[in-house]
Amino acid sequence: MKQQEEEQYKEACFTDFNGKFHARLINVFPRQLGSSKDSRFSGISSRYEARIKVEYQKDLMGLLEEGMLLAIPNFKKTEPDFERFTLVEISRVWPEHFGLKGLSDHSYYPMLFEIIEQSEADWQTNDKATMVIQISAIPINYDLTIHSNGNCKFTKGFSYPIIASSAYILNSSLINHMYNQRITEKIATVPIETTQNAKQDPRLGTVRMFQTSEKAIPIYIDFENLSRHHFGVFAFTGGGKSNLMSNILRRILLHTKDTKIIIFDISCEYVFLLLDILSDPSIPSKVILERRIDSMEQFFNSIVKPREYETDKRINKGLQKIMDQGKLSYYTKPKQKVPTYTGFIKDLENQRRENFSKPHYINAIDQIGDAVLKYVDQHALSENQEVDEEFIRYIDSTAAETVQTFKVHEKSGLYAWATTRNALLDLIKKAQAEEQKEVGGLTVDKICGFLEGATRLVCVSIADPFTIKELAITLTGNLIARRKRRFQIKPYILFVFDEAQEFIPDLGGSTGIDKKCSKQVETLLRQGRKYGLGACIATQRIAYLNTNALQQLHTYFVGTLPRPYDRALVSNTFMIDQGILEKTLEFAPGEWLLSSFTATGIENVPIFIQADNAQNEINNFLSANNHQL
Repeated sequence: MKQQEEEQYKEACFTDFNGKFHARLINVFPRQLGSSKDSRFSGISSRYEARIKVEYQKDLMGLLEEGMLLAIPNFKKTEPDFERFTLVEISRVWPEHFGLKGLSDHSYYPMLFEIIEQSEADWQTNDKATMVIQISAIPINYDLTIHSNGNCKFTKGFSYPIIASSAYILNSSLINHMYNQRITEKIATVPIETTQNAKQDPRLGTVRMFQTSEKAIPIYIDFENLSRHHFGVFAFTGGGKSNLMSNILRRILLHTKDTKIIIFDISCEYVFLLLDILSDPSIPSKVILERRIDSMEQFFNSIVKPREYETDKRINKGLQKIMDQGKLSYYTKPKQKVPTYTGFIKDLENQRRENFSKPHYINAIDQIGDAVLKYVDQHALSENQEVDEEFIRYIDSTAAETVQTFKVHEKSGLYAWATTRNALLDLIKKAQAEEQKEVGGLTVDKICGFLEGATRLVCVSIADPFTIKELAITLTGNLIARRKRRFQIKPYILFVFDEAQEFIPDLGGSTGIDKKCSKQVETLLRQGRKYGLGACIATQRIAYLNTNALQQLHTYFVGTLPRPYDRALVSNTFMIDQGILEKTLEFAPGEWLLSSFTATGIENVPIFIQADNAQNEINNFLSANNHQL
């Protein structure tokens, strides 16, 4: 490649901060998992770490940031008109002073302090002989190939870089191309000028890079892949989880055609966070509370609001719109408890324990159990679903025939159980009659009907843990079963579990409904992707979650996690280098580490982002709504 052409493409793809950045790769050394106590519980995304030295310039320390990408020439030069670079991500930046580095705690104290005092002024100079900037960087497992005409291509894989070669910083234009081109080509609605306005721009926020530049680099997400392939949001209290979640959900509803969302809002805060969406007559929505609301005051007091909005009466006008549009309802628990298929199987397990000494009884029980499982499998049902009349008639005849075949005694408990299944028909009919009597309240079947109809957003704001978990178990089981029966994928439905430790706790320490809910949500995460059912889980304590469920996530947003165990679990589960993850400790609210296998423009590359503030959308809505009315 000619020198003139090389200078042109370098200028088009890289930046040197107006001649200030001059760096060379000093060393590439292998990283061994398990070489230290902490690393045994951490993941690594690359086998190597690069060390780069930069000529000192006093302004550079304010320009260089963790998360920036560097390109280093490598040994794979397949064609003369192409230049190939290994891409690495900066994980740490620090300055070194040659004089201070040589000091020891054993030095004579007066001389030690005098050297330190005299060295302070050196940092304000550009003395390259005394000072240097050190960079530690991790390969992102992509190569950048640049043609002599300026066209570039990103290729998956790691190539060993050339030691002592120059390192270049990717400029904002190439970063924008790398992170966003595939997404923007798909959505085809990106404005010329990026903006925080959710209706005008589907961006999620901006890349935390080149922040001294006036031109921000937006970050776009493939919302369909994000919804279908599951994602997680993890940060400590005050990190902005709910803010980010509402931002994502708002943009999914505004910038996808028919994706539906159901939020299990145990903290009762999403009615406020999505007030502009819920009150929009063009977006069919439903707010489901724990009990019936008869007045505006009750509605206002039933939702959680940020402290600065607790007495803001402008919210009432948005809530009134929700009520006027008939979007407000409440959940009605079934008064008649109809057994589930799991209940039948448990009954049979109890019969088995009681009759373990009678082999022919055991054979009869196993045959009835096989009939139940066969029916569930043939009809693509969930074991947590309530039984119906067709099943009762089927199992009644099957059970009666089986006890006759195996000569079960007429006065035994097993015989009585097997020949009284038909009595459940009355219970089912009573439950259906009670459901038809309900006015205003919503049952599970009605909520499923909304999600299968025109409704795009269902917000279940129920603070009682038992009630909302029971509803989550039934809804997820029913919707999975319906999709299986119909071989249906679209429209996509996204299940949102805020305070996820309530819904998918670690199986080892949970019992009862907690364990049942965790298993059911895990089933949703394992099977839902095949049927267009996705999930979002958000929590401040990832260590308390079901790790089998966590491993199903394809996209994750990581904020500040001060507890080392939480960070180690994230690192190990999602294979994020600890060197990159430690940067999150410095994050302010709204700053996130984003990585995805499916939803970003480049696969599994950690991206530091600044999310747009969802509160701005609420402020604009309240101001406009107040002015209008």
